[in-house]
Parts: sequence; structure tokens; C-alpha cells
Amino acid sequence: MSGGIKIQELKKQFGEGDRAVLALKNVNMEVSPGEVVGLIGPSGSGKSTLLKCLGAVMEPTSGKMSINGEIIYDNKWLIKDLGALRRDKIGFIFQAPYLIPFLNAIDNVALLPMLAGKGKDYSRKIALNLLKELDVHHRAHALPSALSGGEQQRVAIARGLINRPPIILADEPTAPLDSQRALTVIKILNDMAKELKIAIIVVTHDEKIIPTFKRIYHIRDGITYEEKGEGKKIII
Repeated sequence: MSGGIKIQELKKQFGEGDRAVLALKNVNMEVSPGEVVGLIGPSGSGKSTLLKCLGAVMEPTSGKMSINGEIIYDNKWLIKDLGALRRDKIGFIFQAPYLIPFLNAIDNVALLPMLAGKGKDYSRKIALNLLKELDVHHRAHALPSALSGGEQQRVAIARGLINRPPIILADEPTAPLDSQRALTVIKILNDMAKELKIAIIVVTHDEKIIPTFKRIYHIRDGITYEEKGEGKKIII
């Protein structure tokens, strides 16, 4: 696979000696450009640790990770500027919106391209287009405190998509949304994955969206395995 996400024999250990805990024991995953894959597992199975490692927020103990055909980690970081890697190549969507309270919706979304050197007018234009796709453009000039929980999350999703990164890591992105909005968000993620050739991992317990995944990775006790089955309802 030349692009997307590839993880090979990834391990993450916390502590040493008798207190050592292997949060990730053997993680192997591949997500192709244009694909949205679900990641499912019980609490404490290693989902959050895996996303932090792949998102270059936490350093693994060993293994190999590639993004968009570039090896970023091979038993050590091969990228010098991890901040630039996160900014330019990884989009994050969290369960909590984490919007900047003193910026309105459009500027929360436009901030990342502006930090990457894009002009303010251009950044706000593409931000507004994303807000339109997520049906929240009518709230573009509202502060986060004036937005509903669902509106805040849609703004956060637009922010994760704004720089058109080759991969997106989404941690329970539909949790605060009703069924219709949740399915709309997943449709948008699928559409943008295909259009922009983005590889997307969605961590979820949301039964509303589980049947939409063509491929699902389960993680239990730090070990991954794959289940294929389009349209199959899976309850963990």
C-alpha cells in the first residue's frame, strides 16, 4: 500500500519491571486512501493509546507506522518536527469539541490553515464551505458558547477536515449527535475520504453508525483483529 495508514507490530508499554503494563501488545492495521474504517473495543482495550501513538502525541515502545506512504516511526521517530506532522498530515476529531471559546465558528475552523500560512480570506472561505457541508454555516459567526452540543461537534469536524490531511483520526465523533446527524456526519466523512483520498479511522461505540463500516478492526487487550462485513450489525 503506497498511501493511507499502515501499522505493523506496534507495542506500547507503560512502566518498567514488575509494574510494566503493555497497553498495546500487537497492533496491525491498514487503511487505504479513500477508506473509512471502524475501530471497536471495550474500555481499557487500547483504543485511545493507539490513536495517541498514530497521532504522534505519544511515543510507542516498538513497531512501525506509516502515513501516506512515509514511514514516520520505526522503533523510533523518523520525523523531526512532530508538530508539523500533526498540523499538516493528521486531522483530529474528538468526542469533545475543544473549540477556542473566544473565536467564532468560522474562525475556529479557519485557524489551522492560517497557522499553516494560508491567507485569512482563503482560510475563511474554505472553512465556510465545510460548515455548509455540515449544515452549520448559518452559525458561522456564533461563539461556541452560543452553539448547541451538536453544532459545536460539527464545527469541530470541519476543523479536522480543513487542511485536507491524508489521514483523520476520529474518537467517538458522533457520540453527542442524534441518529440523523450522526449518519450525516459519517456520510460526509465517507464522501470526503473518497473525494480527497483520505484514510480515516473512527473509534466508536455508536450502534447507529457501526453498520455503515465496510471494514472493522476490533481491539482487545492491546491486540487487533479485523472483521469484514458491510451492513452487519455488531454489538460489543
